Amino acid sequence: MRARLNGLGLRWKIAALLASGCALVALAIGGLIHHARYEQISDQARANATAELIRVRKVYVATGSVDHEDSAAAVDSPALPSPLRKAALEKRRTTYLELDARHPAVWAARPIGEKSVLSVKLPLDEVRDELRDLDRQLIAWGTVVVALAALGGGALASRVSRDLRTAAATARKISGGDLDARINHPRPPRTKDEVAELACAVDTMATTLQQRLEAEQRFTADVAHELRTPLTGLQTAAELLPPGRPTELVRNRVAALRTLTEDLLEVARLDARIEQPDLEVHPLGKLVEGIIQRAGYKAEFTSGTDALVRTDARRLERILTNLIVNARRHGCAPIEILVSGASVTVRDHGPGFPGHLLAEGPQRFLTGAKERGQGTGLGLTIALGQAEVIGARVALSNADDGGALATVVLPEG
Repeated sequence: MRARLNGLGLRWKIAALLASGCALVALAIGGLIHHARYEQISDQARANATAELIRVRKVYVATGSVDHEDSAAAVDSPALPSPLRKAALEKRRTTYLELDARHPAVWAARPIGEKSVLSVKLPLDEVRDELRDLDRQLIAWGTVVVALAALGGGALASRVSRDLRTAAATARKISGGDLDARINHPRPPRTKDEVAELACAVDTMATTLQQRLEAEQRFTADVAHELRTPLTGLQTAAELLPPGRPTELVRNRVAALRTLTEDLLEVARLDARIEQPDLEVHPLGKLVEGIIQRAGYKAEFTSGTDALVRTDARRLERILTNLIVNARRHGCAPIEILVSGASVTVRDHGPGFPGHLLAEGPQRFLTGAKERGQGTGLGLTIALGQAEVIGARVALSNADDGGALATVVLPEG
């Protein structure tokens, strides 16, 4: 039962809570009204019976007999309830109410002589019917009140639920990278409206996050751009060094630093979402084969079909080159490339991707695991960013028999 309640939406919970509260209030008020009316009817019936008993006694004293058809008056009636008879024989004038019996009635009795009891009986069928009719009306009106409360609670909760769903959808957009998404709640935040306060807090958080990310992107782009000029001079100077092992090491490090700078600039452009793809329809098999040949890397290429895909050839080449370089640097030979339908899979036979990389995705400047070698961690980041630009999807996984799998799924042409 508790799990079922937890599965309900906020709107239904609020509506059920209001309906339950109103039902309890209606039940309490109905019980009080019923009890008050019951006591009123009982007191009136006892008073009527007592007055009738006084009248019948006067007749009995005057005539020495009673008319049995007159208010069911009788002396020593065999139907007289035993508690009433006992009270009368104790010289007490009292009444006895049978409102819940099959034939409701009220009795009144008093002693006559030493061992006789004079009694009267008044029927209460109409009184009981009146009380039952009152109960039916209380139930009917209580049901109406509960239904109206449920409808009103549902309407109120729908508004709150809609605002919360809008906030949740906006938060998901921000989490997905849309930093311009805002709730823009119509009510001002400086009120007692908790939903408005939540919306304002989410918008403030999004604005702050956007400012910090934009500052980080500008810093990355500025650093990479400022490094370009001295790196160009450093590369020129390295080319003028005399041949030898030290010169070769310097040139390799300068080339690596220049590659890192270009990668940083590319990451900055991807983060800024200013890249525009040049989409054209290409046969995927031939396109991938040409990319492998231009890359100059040794790899086992297999093409099952030559499906047509709509993509940017230059950006696809950047994606596959990064995946192949990642497989060569962090995995083991042989490197296998398989084209199947509109997808391309790059596989190595190394230790595979670490678990946290598969769960959280690639992170910049983090290669994932020591056994996968050294690197900047930008290759997979750029590959996934370029794939998003061209409308493709990169899925990272590990093969059952070992090795890392990177599958690029492209939109069909």
